[in-house]
Amino acid sequence: MTDHLTEAAVLAPRITDLRHRLHRWPELGNDLPRTQAAVLAALEGLDLEVTRGVASTSVTAVLRGRAGSDAAASGRPVVLLRGDMDGLPIHEETGLPFASERDGHMHGCGHDMHTATLVGAAHLLHAHRDELPGDVVFMFQPGEEVLTGARAMLAEGVLEAAGRKVDRAFGLHVLSSVLPSGRWATRPGTLMAGADTLYLDIVGTGGHGSTPSLANDPVPVMAEVILAVQTMVAKKFPASDPVVVNVGVANAGGAANVIPERCHLEMSVRSFSPGAREKVERLLVALVEGVCAAHGCRAEVEYRQGVGPTVNDPDAAAFVARVVGGLVGERYADMPDPLAGSEDFSAVLEQVPGAFVFYSGVPAGRDLADTTYNHSATAWFDDAVIGEAMAVYAALAHEALLELATG
Repeated sequence: MTDHLTEAAVLAPRITDLRHRLHRWPELGNDLPRTQAAVLAALEGLDLEVTRGVASTSVTAVLRGRAGSDAAASGRPVVLLRGDMDGLPIHEETGLPFASERDGHMHGCGHDMHTATLVGAAHLLHAHRDELPGDVVFMFQPGEEVLTGARAMLAEGVLEAAGRKVDRAFGLHVLSSVLPSGRWATRPGTLMAGADTLYLDIVGTGGHGSTPSLANDPVPVMAEVILAVQTMVAKKFPASDPVVVNVGVANAGGAANVIPERCHLEMSVRSFSPGAREKVERLLVALVEGVCAAHGCRAEVEYRQGVGPTVNDPDAAAFVARVVGGLVGERYADMPDPLAGSEDFSAVLEQVPGAFVFYSGVPAGRDLADTTYNHSATAWFDDAVIGEAMAVYAALAHEALLELATG
């Protein structure tokens, strides 16, 4: 196996500087012009076929391997590596010397590290392009936090960027908690939950707080809906295939002596299988409509589907275990359970066999009890993992192409 770890260690200072520059200037959603420009500049000098997104500021770069058949030949294997680029609307409180310079913007989920290390992997693989029996597609994706960026790139043909559909797809994600320092993990099957959102307005009849009998108060109906939802989750779904429903928004009224006309609820809905996802949508909509109707209120319901569960192909997950385990040894382990967070790389894995992989950004010696999770204003991802993350990206692509070419 090519010694990607040693080569990554040499490149790490340069990629760390890129990570710091990205961290200082996070951008949100699908419009990341400064981030896109930084990626394009960092890829300059490499023999890549680069295209920019139309619907977003994505970057797709194709590296043609030179071993084996001609670059245009059919049947040539193709592997995709993905790194997301967008930040979060959070005011950073890490105190880092390279902390965000944009008030209310933060790379609180490590996407600056994903972007920088994918650039590093492009450099590592480019140095060995004569050994590659196929092609690598580098997917620099905006809009992961809003769960729309992957589908935008899929619609613009990222999977066919090399001239034929990719055979395998891999993504990496750093964690600021959960995994102890130095650890790597994934699992076959469902790795992360699907995420949908229910929006509900409960419409009654407003009135004066002194005479509730002359109105139809939606506030107690809202309370009943919230409790009924949690009962439904506990009683209608087995522990082996759970769902998680969280009421994150509950708004009603504006004065103590006024019965409001309507209440507003927003619920995050997480599921771990397509069957549970379909069932919870059907039951949840029926439940909120039924509770409201029982009290003579009108339910205005919108159920907005986000992304499905992130499901690793079992063979790809076993391949990850072999390759990553070969690089980091016993610091790799299969995860016993999926995480309830969501990820729009799921849309890629719905079309291509592949795997999504977690690694720890927790500094060495830090107690997990003293860490904060991704999306926290104090989430901290240690630069020390940058070299290893680059090497894992590169090794996954390199070894997958060799396996596909000989298999």
